[in-house]
Amino acid sequence: MSRVLRVIDAHAAASPEAIALSTPSATWTYAQLGEAVSRTATALFAFAPLVRPGSPVAVRLPNGPAWVILDLALIRLGWPSLPLPGFFTPIQRDHALADAGATLMIEFAEGEGQIVVAGAPLAVTPCLTPSVPLPASTAKITYTSGSTGQPKGVCLSQAQMEAVAGSLVEAIGADYAGRHLPLLPLSILLENVAGLYTTLIAGGRYHVLPSAALGLDNPFRPDLAALAGAIAAEEATSLIVVPELLRALLMVMTFTGARFPALNLVAVGGAKVSSQLLSQADALGLPVYEGYGLSECASVVALNTPAARKAGAVGRPLSHLTVEIAPDGEIVVGPHPFLGYAGGEPNTGVVHTGDLGAFDADGFLRIEGRRGNTIITAFGRNVAPEWVESELLAQPEIRQAVVFGEAQTALGALIVPLLPDMDEAAIAQAVARANQALPDYAQVKRWRVRAPFDLAAGELTNNGRPRRAVLLSRHRDFIEASQ
Repeated sequence: MSRVLRVIDAHAAASPEAIALSTPSATWTYAQLGEAVSRTATALFAFAPLVRPGSPVAVRLPNGPAWVILDLALIRLGWPSLPLPGFFTPIQRDHALADAGATLMIEFAEGEGQIVVAGAPLAVTPCLTPSVPLPASTAKITYTSGSTGQPKGVCLSQAQMEAVAGSLVEAIGADYAGRHLPLLPLSILLENVAGLYTTLIAGGRYHVLPSAALGLDNPFRPDLAALAGAIAAEEATSLIVVPELLRALLMVMTFTGARFPALNLVAVGGAKVSSQLLSQADALGLPVYEGYGLSECASVVALNTPAARKAGAVGRPLSHLTVEIAPDGEIVVGPHPFLGYAGGEPNTGVVHTGDLGAFDADGFLRIEGRRGNTIITAFGRNVAPEWVESELLAQPEIRQAVVFGEAQTALGALIVPLLPDMDEAAIAQAVARANQALPDYAQVKRWRVRAPFDLAAGELTNNGRPRRAVLLSRHRDFIEASQ
């Protein structure tokens, strides 16, 4: 049995009244949560004839108790799960279903539904997708934001995810397990593992609200007043945020005087965090701890903690991992942190992260950049610039384009129009059409029109590809103004 399921039973026996899961209107003790998981697993087992052995069950639900109970029930059944983020476009969703060979889809039902979980009627629908080979022991397939355009399915075992959650409890301490409020979607691995599983292992309370109640209906444009109000009203003691959400909280605190005295731990990750932001958090009394991780390592690799924290570093590696720096500066993580990609060869060794880093004398890891071109936005979404550029270049009005946006809230672009005297309205329409083919986090919000990229000036390679570093350095004023 998985560690998470074992500790639910253990907490139920040791502390019968302890609350495991709650909403503003309902609570589940650890014993009641275990019973709800068992009932849901029994209800799901009626669909076993429709489930291909080893193929995942797709879950397309918003944050709520139904998501939590369903996730744990799938673990109990030993059926792999495929969480589908709500921000995926229909194309990305369909790609994930086919790429992973999903066998069933579970989502909210418009009518009565086939099963009811935490009072929510759910529809259970067969997926007409061919079977896809997955690594043995796959328990969850998590899809990245799509650094290669289409999301990529990372296959993880339950043991790999629970190793992360257990190491986090060991590093932070179970005393910090109070009332965790999820702000990120549970379909994102970071919240699923570092939020849900870690809270349950530590014996804490997972207090979940609908996105609308948090002001996060659109996570890329949060309602800051609603978000701050919910954190204060629900007396959250811990949060996991991306840098842009942290920036939003600090803005509210600065301009309204809002404070969150119950908070004792705010973990931030998913993208680079500026030292200025961390200093501002310290000044306002917000207990922020920066970390580092990636899906291929089952979320968290390193984290600053209340007992071991250093500015400019992402913390020490978790105890179950080995982290080394390759001769070229790349961060390499082992042993065997993930199983492989859906439909691909099994991973039997280490993970080459593509990130550059170094250790200091005290064993704290510092991130120094990325090897490739992948942009990580302030919301923690991975975006391949070539993907966005291809949509821009598909527009007849646009001749050349280079996209930027590392650690920024939105992407920007340098655009060369087809004709030098083309008016701004035509270019704006072209960008709008390109954005229609892209999810919100990959859309271009700002652009600068410029002269054609020049080979003689070192702006192009010999085969006509843009030299990104050269071009972006020549427009640093515009790029920095976009922050």
